[in-house]
Amino acid sequence: MKITPLARGFILHPSAFILQLDCPGGRFYAPPRSAGHEHLQRKTPSHRMSFASQRWLSQQVTGVILAGGKNSRMGGRDKAFLRVEGETIFARTLGVLRGCFPEVLVVSNSPEKYGGFPVEVTRDELEGFGPLGGLHAALGRIRTPYAFVTACDMPFLSVEPIRFLVDRIADQDAIVPCWDGDIEPLHALYARRLREPIARAIAGGVTALRGFLPAARVEYVAQGLMEGVARAEESFRNVNTPEEARRYSVQLCG
Repeated sequence: MKITPLARGFILHPSAFILQLDCPGGRFYAPPRSAGHEHLQRKTPSHRMSFASQRWLSQQVTGVILAGGKNSRMGGRDKAFLRVEGETIFARTLGVLRGCFPEVLVVSNSPEKYGGFPVEVTRDELEGFGPLGGLHAALGRIRTPYAFVTACDMPFLSVEPIRFLVDRIADQDAIVPCWDGDIEPLHALYARRLREPIARAIAGGVTALRGFLPAARVEYVAQGLMEGVARAEESFRNVNTPEEARRYSVQLCG
């Protein structure tokens, strides 16, 4: 473990620090764990919380589905409408997020595909930048401090890993899990305040989400921690090709 001082200009709690761990990208912002999630809940005294409010993982987070992509590796088949046990990946993902958060938003430049679902759909404002542009659009529409962002290529998305990440919220710009020697930026939390920095990064030539992350205070959650979370391994299974679909019993057509 290597401890590295923060760059000038950051004013943090004295116990905050930067760690070097076994995550791609290396450096990440680690908030003081004592801060927990309490600062996001101060305006809601516990005696006033209703049963309905307690059902959510957090009322400070909006679920976001990025439903873009050209699906070229899937032979043109729309991954959102592949099926798992008779249910489309999109419908299943929407159901999981609806069970986690009071609001869910979909970002797609083909909103007509989702007209049959009772969910708000918005388009990219900055087109041609893939997930980075989709995240920028989402952060402009949510009303909560954070968004949990996922895509339609994780057919076995589960509540437990999402809860684990949400419980880590303090004041990070983003919380991104590590898995299988890589990071999972589309199973991650992002602060709404990143919208303008993303716009500036795009204007400066950044075109991808991974290219933007080094400019943000990101907590990369080590794989060793994620391995202790129930259903993490299956949640991180990506289906991007027909071969992967067959491997995981995902149906290529209805």
